[in-house]
Amino acid sequence: MLIKIVLVALVLYMIVNLFMAMRIMMKNDTSKGPMSKYIGRRVLTSAVIVIIIAIGTGLITPNPRPY
Repeated sequence: MLIKIVLVALVLYMIVNLFMAMRIMMKNDTSKGPMSKYIGRRVLTSAVIVIIIAIGTGLITPNPRPY
């Protein structure tokens, strides 16, 4: 259940960053930072979501402890 909550929160965070980037693009306002900042956050969030899903489904198995 916790994984589902985390995934939903990450998707919402990704959508918020998408709309923040869109707002900066439409206003052409660089005082709040470049648009690439928000797009980069969105890409990083989607990568984290893919990694979490891959670990959850068993496609990626973490290394066991070496000792």
